[in-house]
Amino acid sequence: MLTLLLAGLTSVMAEQPQLEGLAWLGGCWQSTAGTRVVTEMWMPADGGVMIGGGRTVVAGQARAFEHLRIRADGEALVYTAVPSGQRETDFRSTATRATGFTVENLAHDFPQRIVYTRTGDASFTARVEGPGPNGPRGFDLAFRRVPCESAPPK
Repeated sequence: MLTLLLAGLTSVMAEQPQLEGLAWLGGCWQSTAGTRVVTEMWMPADGGVMIGGGRTVVAGQARAFEHLRIRADGEALVYTAVPSGQRETDFRSTATRATGFTVENLAHDFPQRIVYTRTGDASFTARVEGPGPNGPRGFDLAFRRVPCESAPPK
């Protein structure tokens, strides 16, 4: 019994450094383009997982939401997304660096690749890529840190 407990503790401890490298992501973020506002909120890593959520509001109306999770699995990070009540999809890291990470799931329709790149102390870009009807497509979201307790922009 003690051996199993220690093995589990060692496994969680080995996974923590990867998640600790994402400490910069903890907090609240916003990307604004015209009347479209995308907000992401990330809890700091604890218990081997980071929990997040996202919401897209267009012209004052909620258009989409997403439950998010990042956990370490051996040498890889696993980014799990559950968008607007759809089935959850796992994306495994193909690159991790001090300034961000890349996750992929080439079996998924869209997106197949998500790239988070820290661009400053209070900013990051999320690049979303995958196949489109006329070839590859993608888009970027430029996020800036915002206070978590603030009211939505008017």
